[in-house]
Amino acid sequence: MRSNRGSWDVQRSGRIKRRFKDGATSALTKPPGATRIEEACAGLHGSEHYRISVELAHHISWSADPGGAIRTVSSRWEEVTGIAPANALDNGWIDALHPADVEPTLDAWAHAVAAQSPIDVDYRLRSAGGSYRWFRSHASPYLDEAGLVLAWFGTLDDIHDRKRAETALVASEERFRLAAQAAGIGIWDYDALLHRRTWSDEFRGMLGLKRDVPAEPATALALVVPEDRPLLQSLINSIPDGNADARFDVTLRIRRADTGVIRWMQTSGWRVKAANDRIERVLVTVRDVTEQITAEQRIRWAAEHDPLTGLANRTTFNRMLEEAIVRRSGDDSAVLTLALFDVDHLKDINDTMGHDAGDRLLCAVADRLGAAMGNGALLARLGGDEFAALIETNTDGAAHARFAAALQSLRQPLMTELMTLDCQATAGTAVFPRDGRDAHDLLKAADIALYAGKAGARGAISNFQSEMRAGMQRRASMLSVARMIARDDRIMPFYQPKVTLIDGGLSGFEALLRWRHDTLGVQGPDTITAAFDDLAVASELGERMLERVCLDMARWRDAGLTLASVAINLSPAEFRRDDLFDRVMAQLRQHDLPATLIELEVTETVFLDRGNELVGDTLSAFHDAGVSIALDDFGTGYASLKHLREFPVDVIKIDRSFVADLAENTGDAAIVDAVLGLAQRLGITVVAEGVETQEQAAYLLSRDCALAQGYLFGRPMPAAQAAELLRSRM
Repeated sequence: MRSNRGSWDVQRSGRIKRRFKDGATSALTKPPGATRIEEACAGLHGSEHYRISVELAHHISWSADPGGAIRTVSSRWEEVTGIAPANALDNGWIDALHPADVEPTLDAWAHAVAAQSPIDVDYRLRSAGGSYRWFRSHASPYLDEAGLVLAWFGTLDDIHDRKRAETALVASEERFRLAAQAAGIGIWDYDALLHRRTWSDEFRGMLGLKRDVPAEPATALALVVPEDRPLLQSLINSIPDGNADARFDVTLRIRRADTGVIRWMQTSGWRVKAANDRIERVLVTVRDVTEQITAEQRIRWAAEHDPLTGLANRTTFNRMLEEAIVRRSGDDSAVLTLALFDVDHLKDINDTMGHDAGDRLLCAVADRLGAAMGNGALLARLGGDEFAALIETNTDGAAHARFAAALQSLRQPLMTELMTLDCQATAGTAVFPRDGRDAHDLLKAADIALYAGKAGARGAISNFQSEMRAGMQRRASMLSVARMIARDDRIMPFYQPKVTLIDGGLSGFEALLRWRHDTLGVQGPDTITAAFDDLAVASELGERMLERVCLDMARWRDAGLTLASVAINLSPAEFRRDDLFDRVMAQLRQHDLPATLIELEVTETVFLDRGNELVGDTLSAFHDAGVSIALDDFGTGYASLKHLREFPVDVIKIDRSFVADLAENTGDAAIVDAVLGLAQRLGITVVAEGVETQEQAAYLLSRDCALAQGYLFGRPMPAAQAAELLRSRM
């Protein structure tokens, strides 16, 4: 066969030589009788350009007869395999195949020949060095006009590097799959080029699906709760968008297909883009984070709520209050009202009935407030016995009515299996923006109103008034001064004599609190009255006062003076301390003073406070130890006769308000007479206070009143003057 560019010489050796104009030759192996293939080749390979391309190509070119026997192979074959092309003809090429690839390769080739269809098959060829490399064989049949196969023409392409990369990728993906499986991570893999979706068994298990359920987006979407469904739908819709972010994360809830239980799923995805910036793959990892989110929710809930009542705590309420103020700023369409509720006598319930009872009461208060305030109210427990409510109403009156209903509901006793608990609260309110323009000021105003209510209107609502602020500031100033007095040991007791009316002899003293001011001199207790209602400050003052009285008495004794009894006032706040008896007796022992020289004066408010059983026990302990108990300001309180019967009272002190008008007011005289008669029948000593005239003293003496004190007999005096008085009676 010849052409104008060269010629094919068929030699006896079976070599077909390609002759070029320059005399160079190259060859394709040709077995005898290959004329038909030569003709086909001549028709296809009629150009010099094609022939040169074949010889210079990196792939191996080959041809076969209609039956599949190899008839020609390019010289590249020998370079790769080290096998002469002549030895590769017919079925000789099979010797270069990897043993594991022989059967599948021959099966694929036989099927292609029989079907006269193109073939693509990968297999390994042994190289000249003895190792194997991967090649891809591609061939197509060449047909005549009748559709009969004239020949097969194919190529062998070296794909070894790509195979290695694919193997490494498969190994990497397998490691990733195993790691994901070990970590309990589900996989959703989408091949955008092949439009193929793959779900791992772990992912199906998370969804509650069987393993044979197809990986369809609609299936997963149907399991997402309706509120979160748009999140997943937007991700699905974004897959074709080449401008979408490469990485995405979203957490959503699904309802398991098998149990219907709602679970939280955290999905993290990666979009893999091709060189043309089109997305070719999307890989999504899915983790069930229900326990983690549940734990986080519990932590968040605990950080924002009171664990006992379940209401918002102080921090959360402050934030909600600030947010409500921001919403209402510049809007006069509604009234924003804050109320603070203080549960009365909670400490007494804790002390007498135990903290379990107190906790049940607090929970009942929370429930009743919630029921009374209704929807739309923000409720919180700010701590201890204090609750808060924030509501929006059309008028101040509407808010007041709801708060009043809440207080009324709290007044109902709490019935338990073992006891009945009295329940009551006091409320203070403030209105935005009239009483405060920010959360801090509004809370402060409501707190001031609450304090005013606790001082004078327990069980009721006190609305903030501007003058309350001055009273609160005075109280704060008094407490500050009182703390300074106790800290700097500025207390100096003054002593007012008590005398026997029959002869005017000294019977004892009442120790009265005074304190030393650097510039103003001696100050009375009226400058720090608020301190006596504060548990901590009152206890400190009481302890310092007792200590100074005991020191004075010890000095008098050491000076050789005959001691007289001294009465010391105890505030109601001091009785709220469990160690009152121990503290007093410890001071007496420290200064080696007999208990019979001390008289403790209490007012009837001590008996009226909650926990009066503890008060009674404490007074009984003092009485049994030899300490006298005096009931001060008798007749000005409530249920006095009951107190005389139930508590160990040794002395009654008639209040000065009854003594002042004895001569002019027959009513006062009648009361004094009645008290004296009652005390004589009960065997209780009576001391009349505030005696300032001889007429008053004479009247009292005529009614057999034994003791009196007042300016007529002596004003309160410092310890040195009291010592002189003791010395004068010797």
